[in-house]
Amino acid sequence: MKTNKIIYSALIASLLGGGMLTSCSDDFLNEEQINAFDTDYIKTTEGLDATVTGAYLALRTKFNYAWGYNTYTLGTDEFTDANNTDAGQMGTNCYSARLDPSYPKEGPKNIWDNLYPCIEATNRIIDYMPKYYDQKLATYNTRLGEGYFLRGYSYFELVKQFGGVPLVLTPSTGVKTEFTRASEEECYAQIIADLEEAYKLLPEKPEATGRITKWAAAHFLAKAHLYRASELYAGWNGQYAAADLDAVIKYGKEVVAAHPLCNDFVELWDYQKANGDNESVSEVILAAQFSNDGSATRGRFGNQLHLCFPSVYQDMAGTKRDISGGREFSYASATQYSMDVFDRVNDSRFWKSFITTYGCNDNSVAPKWTAEDIASGFAPVTAVAGEQRFKGGEIGIKYIVNSAGDDRYEPYMLGGVNMSNGAADVKVLKNGVIQNPHIFVTFYKGQAHNWNTSANEAELTGNYYRVYPHKRSVAISKWRDGNRESVASQFGTRDAIIARSAEDVLMIAEAYIRKGDVNAAIPYFNQLRERAGYAEGEDRSKHVDGGQAYKQNTACTDKGGGHKADGAIYCETNTYYESNNMEGQETTASTKAAMKLNSTDDILNSEVDAPIYAAIGATTDAQKYMAFLLNERSRELIGELHRWETLARCKAIEARWNAFNDGGKRNNSSFDPNKHYYRPIPQAWLDGLTSGGAALTAEQKQEMQNPGY
Repeated sequence: MKTNKIIYSALIASLLGGGMLTSCSDDFLNEEQINAFDTDYIKTTEGLDATVTGAYLALRTKFNYAWGYNTYTLGTDEFTDANNTDAGQMGTNCYSARLDPSYPKEGPKNIWDNLYPCIEATNRIIDYMPKYYDQKLATYNTRLGEGYFLRGYSYFELVKQFGGVPLVLTPSTGVKTEFTRASEEECYAQIIADLEEAYKLLPEKPEATGRITKWAAAHFLAKAHLYRASELYAGWNGQYAAADLDAVIKYGKEVVAAHPLCNDFVELWDYQKANGDNESVSEVILAAQFSNDGSATRGRFGNQLHLCFPSVYQDMAGTKRDISGGREFSYASATQYSMDVFDRVNDSRFWKSFITTYGCNDNSVAPKWTAEDIASGFAPVTAVAGEQRFKGGEIGIKYIVNSAGDDRYEPYMLGGVNMSNGAADVKVLKNGVIQNPHIFVTFYKGQAHNWNTSANEAELTGNYYRVYPHKRSVAISKWRDGNRESVASQFGTRDAIIARSAEDVLMIAEAYIRKGDVNAAIPYFNQLRERAGYAEGEDRSKHVDGGQAYKQNTACTDKGGGHKADGAIYCETNTYYESNNMEGQETTASTKAAMKLNSTDDILNSEVDAPIYAAIGATTDAQKYMAFLLNERSRELIGELHRWETLARCKAIEARWNAFNDGGKRNNSSFDPNKHYYRPIPQAWLDGLTSGGAALTAEQKQEMQNPGY
């Protein structure tokens, strides 16, 4: 691993214990309590260095386990629950009764449980640094700035989920059980104050890979000001809004100047090995650090985002689970909105964010042509009964992301049985011929477009939305990890991007829209949209993602790790031409001009966005501008764990969830705007509180709880 990469080990994590909150006893940060150590150690320069490093664990919270993707991804327009139905049943996707104060471990409760111990550590850092740290050292300001940043960051994560939370700003001296919730206004004031201190103290360049810089503080200052200016806080934010939007533009521009965008969107996701060059591209401002050096630094979980998004492939003939394809826990399934929010002809971000082909890696069980196939008259003229339809090293599974009105594809019916819906062997007709690979298609011949495919049988389209649980989907590729140590390993090795300057570009554009100057926003949109267009000479059929790291993974070089001589699941092609009905029209022409916005009319009359405007009821120009902004955030940031909090602050979840997410229809539940824009305060924490030495009454607990829970 890189010798200068920041390391936070289990030993350091134990420094974050203490007894601040009774609800944290089952938290992974509390494997060992701080009283197991000599607490005087923290009152030294060396001990404070270690405590700061340990506090960086706050940055891993989103990426460590199912609570991250359940809390930040599900229940939105972009993703519904997938094969692992616990995620939907627990309430985050469906807003069902399961989303309550006693919510299970894999939900918002863990955000609370994990961040408050980190806040305890940062309180010690901020309090102890002037007293015990050698102020002659060049690292003094940096360590103090890191403490302020991590406290502000932690409170920001909490307030976005729970609203006003207890503000604890001094080190604990024992187990405290009496708290009051601060208002959202007070929380934002503290968050911004902490981040401003960090902005003043932190260096412009990190002393080690992964260390926090001035520009990370600037990014989150821009973000905190934007959130405070958003619709969720309209009841009290009027006095701040104008200055907040100016601050978004100020800080955002500084960040973009310091962290130039990558030239090609795929550079962000071109992961080839742990700690490789891809993890240090200019656009990344801050990332949670992970590595491949074993349990010493990865902690209990590692980066587990690679488990969230995969489509299940291991149960299909010819495709067995391997390291390159990923371990398909399959929590999140992309919605039809996530397919159609992109211009799939001109916008390369779709094809650089999603997986549409899978290789055959088990030749011995690849499917064969049957006598019935031959007799049906639908088999290719070259088909021979008993011979394999595809072989190891060839494409075994294709996802065709087509549009309604495409008349090429139909289900293959054999003796009254629909062979296109088979679990292990899927056969689809294309222009009247059975295709060799397993084919999953969005729209069959004659099917009308439908945003929400579980409404009823008559409206179901294609053959993968019909599968429930949603184990077949066009899967996000951004977190695939071919560097894991074994097929079954949950320990991801990739760094997890927390902040990149593309989001600052979008925040600046949003600030201008909110200020009423849409023309000023257009050049910022175009920075991302023109990059997203295909470059002259670019191969549109090429696919790249982190599954390719298997090629340099020693667990795979001896054909181990589930990789047979036949090949790998990871496939370096996509279905661009077939999905877009452009076969025989291969081109290397640039699409950058097609992606560029020339005026506000291009936003208001966008062919891609207009159906979305209609689906969510955006009719005025102002509504369409904000809807376009949210759509552009999907196109750029999909799957990067921003979506729930973005839609919540804009109070946009209700319309988009109803229009595009099937969770409520399947679970007979509904989104309550008076309740669901906030998460429930954990019951375990409320049960541990006291007032005047006595446990809180039921009425007092209810007063501390968010409305509706």
